[in-house]
Amino acid sequence: MKQLWNWQNLEIAWKIEDQETETPIAIVLIHGFGASKDHWRFNQKAISSIAPCYALDLIGFGDSSQPKSQLLYEKKQTESFNYCFDNWSQQIIDFCDQIVQKPVLLIGNSIGAVIAIKASERLEKGCSGVILIDCAQRTMDDKRLTEQSVLMRLMRPLIKTLVRQRFLSKALFANAAKPIFIEKILKIAYPSGNNINKQLIDILYKPTQREGASEAFRGFINLFDDYLAPDLLKDLGIPVYLIWGERDPWEPIQEAKKWSNSFKCIKSLDVIANAGHCPHDEKPEEVNAILLRIIQEAI
Repeated sequence: MKQLWNWQNLEIAWKIEDQETETPIAIVLIHGFGASKDHWRFNQKAISSIAPCYALDLIGFGDSSQPKSQLLYEKKQTESFNYCFDNWSQQIIDFCDQIVQKPVLLIGNSIGAVIAIKASERLEKGCSGVILIDCAQRTMDDKRLTEQSVLMRLMRPLIKTLVRQRFLSKALFANAAKPIFIEKILKIAYPSGNNINKQLIDILYKPTQREGASEAFRGFINLFDDYLAPDLLKDLGIPVYLIWGERDPWEPIQEAKKWSNSFKCIKSLDVIANAGHCPHDEKPEEVNAILLRIIQEAI
């Protein structure tokens, strides 16, 4: 059942699955861009068999508040929100402190994985580990500009100027926020086609029809200079576990393998065959088995 928590005068929607098991930790699930707490539809109950499991909607998504976006160069307004990894991770930290109230293991998918890393860094002893599922690599960040083509580098100032404009971001969002378009994207993200159904399309589509939905989109597409996972991982002192879809179209498995060989904090890399960007939803039985194994080790 959905519950609401007031955070900085904003509403955060969350839910818990708890089979009243006695464990020293709880699990917190952090969804990716455009998703919500319901994207863990096949995972949350399974995880709760061994530990209380929370899922929440990040600001801008699902049933949580969708305040007006405030970019860094814009004047701060009372009801605006800077959509960025610092603010989303602070949301997770405060949720853990105020709602969960016990040490946590964080599980994040896509940008939710970057948020999980940053939140774990600031939770310190309050976080026993992090599981990253197809962590966002953020190839369009300014810090990775040298990896882009010469044309893309030349066009970058124009692109930045254009996507700041609300008329353009709203138009782009309106074109994307349609069931037909969502289904097309899902067929790319889920290469096996498993579990692409009306329920999943509704999970992604319904929040886009709320009044402030385009503001979160505007905030996100203007994140040109924020945290990169490797920069956070290199000094992280807690265990990190990677789960990756072998056929992720956006976050190449080769990069995950590189991370696994580069950072001492990474304890394992489990590759899900014939799965894409969201293996927890595309191949839940396989991913749940891995999640339960890792959580039991953490306990």
